[in-house]
Amino acid sequence: MTELTKRILFAVPAAIFFIFVTWLGGFYFVGLITFIALFIQREIAILAGGAGFEPDSYFPYTIGLWILLTPFLSHNLAIGMGIFLLFVAFQIFKTGDTAIKNLVGTFFSGIYAPLGLLAIIFIRNMGDANMGFALTIAAVLMVWGNDVFAYFGGKYLGKNKMAPTISPNKTWEGFAFGIVGALVGLAIAYYSAPASIPISLLTLAPAALLVSIFGPIGDLTASRIKRAANVKDASDILPGHGGFFDRFDALILASPAFYLYLYTLKILGYVSF
Repeated sequence: MTELTKRILFAVPAAIFFIFVTWLGGFYFVGLITFIALFIQREIAILAGGAGFEPDSYFPYTIGLWILLTPFLSHNLAIGMGIFLLFVAFQIFKTGDTAIKNLVGTFFSGIYAPLGLLAIIFIRNMGDANMGFALTIAAVLMVWGNDVFAYFGGKYLGKNKMAPTISPNKTWEGFAFGIVGALVGLAIAYYSAPASIPISLLTLAPAALLVSIFGPIGDLTASRIKRAANVKDASDILPGHGGFFDRFDALILASPAFYLYLYTLKILGYVSF
């Protein structure tokens, strides 16, 4: 069985499951995103350790859970400050040459995935249930569309390397095709959503560009971390896809980019949800 076959056989039912849980929303969606984020944190912690920045064993997950559950917690800022004080107090008294590296590794593995994926929870909670579902699917389809079009565009037409020292297979031609793919994903979500999105497709189009910029940056970030740890994949838990970090690396930065764009539209009065 080829790697592509494995990817497809796993990706199709996984995508259906993800879309179904997204449609359910509420506790189910938050639980799924939290589950994914914790797995990514674990993979990043292992990668950071392999690169010489081994994090604390517990604080990354404490920080991550606080970030992801912030919208639902009472006194969330006070809780965060308490975690921060305990974290610094415990970490600063560690001895050895790697103490500061451990501090950096803990911060990064604690914040990166949870803060990025918190944005997709915010998007799901925008407007009513149908509106939040439509916008979340738009975010996911833009990332998927960008990934698929960039892969095939780069494979068959790619000549100019984007970041040869970090990810040798990425090309500027693939990047351009990725923008088209993100626009296709946005259009599919826009016209097939169960609710009418109260924003014109033309107004939403710049979001596809933002996703096409920050999604690949998320991918390059993951590649750089894996290269530092001297591994190909974050883990082998997902057949044909590596780890959760490998699968969701683009969404971690694409989600905040899309959320901030929608938030800006709201501030400017283009939307009222």
